[in-house]
Amino acid sequence: MSATVQPGPLPDPTQPVEPDQSLGELVNRMTTDVGRLVSTQIELAKVEIKDEVVRAGKGAGMVGGGGLVAFVAVLLLSFAIAYWLADAFDDLGSGFLVVGLVYAAVAAFLVLKGKQQISSAAPVAEQTIESIKEDVEWARQQRT
Repeated sequence: MSATVQPGPLPDPTQPVEPDQSLGELVNRMTTDVGRLVSTQIELAKVEIKDEVVRAGKGAGMVGGGGLVAFVAVLLLSFAIAYWLADAFDDLGSGFLVVGLVYAAVAAFLVLKGKQQISSAAPVAEQTIESIKEDVEWARQQRT
């Protein structure tokens, strides 16, 4: 058998919730609550900033990885392809030039994609900072 809880009467919105507290106690509680709210907002901003730093770090890793891949590709594949093209052009220098240009284009593409990833890591903490400023301003207005 389950017991059902009967809701009590709703409080009268025209009456104070805690009439026994003095104005000083209410202001003290409000100041404590605002302080707790600001602390929570600051912690939220820290978490958001950390997430953005991780995201920017991944973008930097992509740029570095792109550079490494381009370097290894130039070393290993360019020789084989350049010699293959040298047979077609009857000129060893032309084969190496074509291979170098192709791999330079691939490296440029990877670096640009990495830079795009880094620049897309815009701080989302701006909204939290703005919210903290609004809370502080509200608290100041309540004190006057």
